Amino acid sequence: MSKNGRIEWCSSPISEPTRLSANIIRMVPGPTRMAVTHVHDIKSSFELLMPDSIQNIILDMTNLEGRRVFGKEWKELDITHVHAYFGILLLAGVYRSRGESTESLWDAETGRAIFRATMSLETFHILSRIVRFDDRETRPARRRRDKLAAIRTVWDKWVQRLPSLYNPGLNVTVDERLVGFRGRCPFRQYIPSKPARYGIKIWTACDAVSSYAWNMQMYTGKPEGGVPEKNQGARAVLDMVQGLSGHNVTCDHLFTSHSLGQELLRRKVTMIGTVRKNKTELPPHLLTVKKRPVHSSDFVFTDNTALVSYIPKKGRNVILMSTLHRDAKISGREDRKPDIILDYNATKGGVENLDKLLSCYSCQRRTLRWPLVIFYNILDVSAYNAFALWMAINPEWNQKKLQRRRIFLEELGKALVTPHMQRRQHMPRNPASVAILRKMVATPAATPARPTQPQSAVPEIAPCASKRKRCEVCGPSKDSKTQTTCSNCNKYICAIHTKKFCTSCVS
Repeated sequence: MSKNGRIEWCSSPISEPTRLSANIIRMVPGPTRMAVTHVHDIKSSFELLMPDSIQNIILDMTNLEGRRVFGKEWKELDITHVHAYFGILLLAGVYRSRGESTESLWDAETGRAIFRATMSLETFHILSRIVRFDDRETRPARRRRDKLAAIRTVWDKWVQRLPSLYNPGLNVTVDERLVGFRGRCPFRQYIPSKPARYGIKIWTACDAVSSYAWNMQMYTGKPEGGVPEKNQGARAVLDMVQGLSGHNVTCDHLFTSHSLGQELLRRKVTMIGTVRKNKTELPPHLLTVKKRPVHSSDFVFTDNTALVSYIPKKGRNVILMSTLHRDAKISGREDRKPDIILDYNATKGGVENLDKLLSCYSCQRRTLRWPLVIFYNILDVSAYNAFALWMAINPEWNQKKLQRRRIFLEELGKALVTPHMQRRQHMPRNPASVAILRKMVATPAATPARPTQPQSAVPEIAPCASKRKRCEVCGPSKDSKTQTTCSNCNKYICAIHTKKFCTSCVS
């Protein structure tokens, strides 16, 4: 009997069905029909994860905040500016510049020419300051009932998009992620076992093979004045597997329980997971480790659940529960591990692998605003999911090359910034940036998702409106009568255009 006296365990299997009815998948694993029909190039695969509905919210709320801060001086952004900002962030992640200052990224010697060719450092700082995901004026009323009010609409629309593009395989991993953040946040968590330790916790369900993020849920803590939630881990797993049938869920001791396994079976989903040793549903003799030889296993069963206690080394045991296995099979390896443990080890790393991949080319920038931290994580996960979709649809793409994900992210970033580069009216000062800009001008621009004002295909230097006023090209000039020479043809031009090119050389 279990310690709580409610479950009777047997030392031998009660039934051994050849195949469980709960493990018959009725969906075809891999990209859905919607993803296959809409993915034409790398940029389109990313735009499936970040559709126009999300981009329009970001665009409208950012323009609203810009008008509130800058007033009449604010120049309205369009969707090309949003794409360029996304591309700059992704390219900074590709070049592993997560801890590098933005001034260093735009520096002529230590930076990358593509950043200066896309936009100025001042413009990037303004966009990072102004970008918003909701109306700031109505936020206090919404925040009283929702701690995630600052980014709730964007988050919900994005999460609803994830399962519509990809069907997971037989095995799904459910675990918690911690997005590092040490600033002020009403639901910041402390998890000492995670590398970041402080941050925002997200429940995540991933495909165990491809690590495609299939479902996510933000943990916002207990409600104000409320009591802590009971059986939180079981509730999180049930929310994460909503819509799955015939799959197997792998989770750790934070989630695993006998009641969760029974509820999942009613939904035709099986479960494998480690179990905490203080669970009252365990029989007491399964916890005994004295006088047990190393690499030995002790099994107990009910009609639909199996428990195993395995001794990996002297004086220590690990306990696993499975509703997928109904027998006491042990592998022929030297360590004689049971099949339950081997299957758990093979399918437990979906979420951890996702974290490892995201940290490699993360676009996270230093900020004190927690909504922006969540937005950076949305960009990272969207870029990885887009890569998983692209490789599933085009498995032979760059097959002989290493680091295909880096190549994918770099091409995605360049595809996002190219339309904004092609319509720039002023040449950058650095020769390397000028070369990149001229190369992009020669490439036809992609049609923007939202109509914009017609722009000239060739950048031109706008003339100064007044010699004493601020110029759009190089700022104010104290001495308007002084002349200098063009950096290319040595013709005399106004001192306001110092280290610039004359109009003929730009053309």
